[in-house]
Amino acid sequence: MLDMWPELPIIISDDDWSGHPKTVENVENVISALELKDRVFNILFRSIPSSDFKRFAAVMQDPFLALTQLDIWLNDEMAPVISDSFLGGSAPQLQGLRLDRIPFPALPNLLLSATDLVDLVLRNIPHSGYISPEAMVTGLSALTRLESLSIGFRSPRSRPANASRRPPPLTRTILPALTNLAFTGVTEYLEDLLSRIDAPLLVHFSITFFNQLVFDLLQLPMFLCRTKVFTVLNHTQVGFYEDVADVRFSSRTETLNQTSLSLTISCRKLDWQLSSLSQVCNSVLLALSTMDMEYPDLVLDISAYPLLLEDDMEDTQWLELLHPFSNVKDSDKVPTYIAPALQELTGEGVTEILPTLQSIFLDFHGKPEPVPKAIGEFVAARQLSGFPVAIHRRSWDSKSRTWVVIESRTQ
Repeated sequence: MLDMWPELPIIISDDDWSGHPKTVENVENVISALELKDRVFNILFRSIPSSDFKRFAAVMQDPFLALTQLDIWLNDEMAPVISDSFLGGSAPQLQGLRLDRIPFPALPNLLLSATDLVDLVLRNIPHSGYISPEAMVTGLSALTRLESLSIGFRSPRSRPANASRRPPPLTRTILPALTNLAFTGVTEYLEDLLSRIDAPLLVHFSITFFNQLVFDLLQLPMFLCRTKVFTVLNHTQVGFYEDVADVRFSSRTETLNQTSLSLTISCRKLDWQLSSLSQVCNSVLLALSTMDMEYPDLVLDISAYPLLLEDDMEDTQWLELLHPFSNVKDSDKVPTYIAPALQELTGEGVTEILPTLQSIFLDFHGKPEPVPKAIGEFVAARQLSGFPVAIHRRSWDSKSRTWVVIESRTQ
């Protein structure tokens, strides 16, 4: 049927393969289109079965010299390992590459030819498609136009072997156009990756770690210090949810390009979430403080998924989480489940946690509510220590759709 048409550029696309009846004719038509490799410039498969992709990959072993966009997302875990002959090992016109659940260990070799690549997304990389940090950086070294990079592994099995890990190199690969970076995996992989790259224009950095007993982060703080834009972060949100805990730093500006850094831990129990997030915050924030990196007027906001609070937590666990936030000036919220931990602080210890805190904001809808006793006692103790903290009660204004301070006091 394609022979009836003039030699126009070809787009092969199906946004949701699983949402349409799968017929032999559908698959054969795609294969016929792929055979016209010199005319195909866009391939988009969303949620296709591995059995179909195996057939498509078999006819994609030669160069597709016009190809600019390649998106392949599988809907199962049975994908064949892609060989180094995929696309003939060359993709000189490729600008966007997005792979989901695709095992492609030879990808770095292909990237060396894809010098026009702007967007690279590798989601749910299976263990059979593991690419070492060294090999990944080798492939990235050719991508001087790359603006967005996402690397995500399917499981914590994908990690560098301790025996193969090497000291950081003396020189690093610069990604001069990169503005967005996302990573999902284990700390060891991220550490080895960051020790080998610099991204001077990076403004958005999202990290998700699989749960592990120890979060040893040394290269991450140094990478952030080398990327100076992260020194302006001044708003922190800490959240505990059903299956993840996270801390998000951002710059509270009205510019379109807000800087943001997020660190997420995949785990369920609140005690595990607290332990994991405390380790990450201590590693990152305390290390940054020793490198003269400042977070001026830092604002802290903490929230939790209600069902998690059914677990009884020791006060010390909350205090360990708060300890590294030594530059916090304002707290948008001091939740009632944290207030008792602050209430336990006495004498000189009352300024060991949140030593620069100046304001606590309490929000309510409708009728004003009394200040929780535990918060009141903490504020009174800070007053006696000579480091007063003001309580600001805010009411929601439906007209302006903002929180409005209706009362402020220090006792």
